[in-house]
Amino acid sequence: MSKFLKDLKSNLEGKNVKIVFPEGSDKRILTAAVELADTTYVQPIVLGAKKELDALAEQENLDLGKVETIDPTDYGEKDALTDAFVERRQGKVTAEQADEILNDVNYFGTMLVYTGRAEGLVSGAIHSTPDTVRPALQIIKTKPSVSRTSGVFFMIREDELYVMGDCAINPELNAEELSEVAVETAKTARDFKMEPRVALLSFSTRGSAKTEETEKVKLATQYAQEKLPEVPIDGELQFDAAFVPGVAEKKAPDSPLEGRANVFIFPSLEAGNIGYKIAQRLGGFEAYGPILQGLNQPVNDLSRGCSKDEVYNLALFTATQALNQHDD
Repeated sequence: MSKFLKDLKSNLEGKNVKIVFPEGSDKRILTAAVELADTTYVQPIVLGAKKELDALAEQENLDLGKVETIDPTDYGEKDALTDAFVERRQGKVTAEQADEILNDVNYFGTMLVYTGRAEGLVSGAIHSTPDTVRPALQIIKTKPSVSRTSGVFFMIREDELYVMGDCAINPELNAEELSEVAVETAKTARDFKMEPRVALLSFSTRGSAKTEETEKVKLATQYAQEKLPEVPIDGELQFDAAFVPGVAEKKAPDSPLEGRANVFIFPSLEAGNIGYKIAQRLGGFEAYGPILQGLNQPVNDLSRGCSKDEVYNLALFTATQALNQHDD
């Protein structure tokens, strides 16, 4: 286990952060929840019909004794959640519509977070990213200073640690939006005790090519530097100029990163998604995420191909985000 994950667990010791898992009918989710319930890091809340959860637990030889379970269709406080949802949606839904919508486990789980009954949510093992993100955007919403959420991955290989974004949410971003992703990703890195050194990536380094795409990255870099002047930020940079000191010395000798970037901002979702998966599959990095940033409360999205261990670890990231927001 990497030092980073050991430190994550150490910081969560005794915190028992309440994390809701809407997809209790999936054995990866239920198994991870049972394992988390034996720690003092996370107190899992699993959603699903009791008969279904009990049957799966028996099938997988799991003890649900320490796991809090809730059936959204048979919940004593559902009326309160319905009223809160109607109020939050500001007249866009009726009480009858809200009651029906909250039968959806992702909406129900998000309302548990919004109303303080849970502190974060992990979903996506059997639902698409929009199914997880849409309720969060409608209910929890982004922070006042943030226009959109974005998704980053923590890339870990032994004691190497990098953050890559946006790799999950926004297909295209203009310069202002890209700068916002860079700033929020730097803040996310700091929240996890990193000292961010941020590179905005391109196929060009410092004007070696000049196109609409490279100019966007160049402008986004300027915006990000203005918003977060205390953090080393540079762009537009090719990956080698951002990551290899010898190349940086030749291509960008005055770069504050000096070829030692640890936060990488991609110019598009296409590039970001491809980039992190190359690092994962060819580079042997473990990819944790996508970690959603910019929301008022933490909601995170699993890959539908996730393992039980990835569910467990994403819960640790989510719990850490919740604690950081308490500190804010």
